Amino acid sequence: MEVLINLISWFLFIGGSAFLLIGAIGVIRLPDIFSRMHGAGIIDTMGVAMLLFGMILQAGFTIVSIKLLMIILFVTFTNPTATHALARAALDAGLKPLVDEDETDVKESALVKKLEEERKQLSKT
Repeated sequence: MEVLINLISWFLFIGGSAFLLIGAIGVIRLPDIFSRMHGAGIIDTMGVAMLLFGMILQAGFTIVSIKLLMIILFVTFTNPTATHALARAALDAGLKPLVDEDETDVKESALVKKLEEERKQLSKT
């Protein structure tokens, strides 16, 4: 039974470490602040939870495991909240998310320009 618990906990350690590594790479490689927050917020929450669950299995069911569970709950609620607060602050500061333009965006901007020109001509007459 101890070997099974060790295998599961090491699987959680490796999986959590992989999630954290992918999140760190995402923070470095992604282009704008909103993409970076997405990578950090979601992936890091899962990585930390997996690491702490692995620690719970290693510690056994003691007072330490209860403390680790409380840490998991704290991180689960605060990490997405902090990410949301950062995203709102970035939007309020005037940062815009990067989006790819497709054909409909080009057609829409051309239509808006045409309507603005018509409105200017009508206002002159």
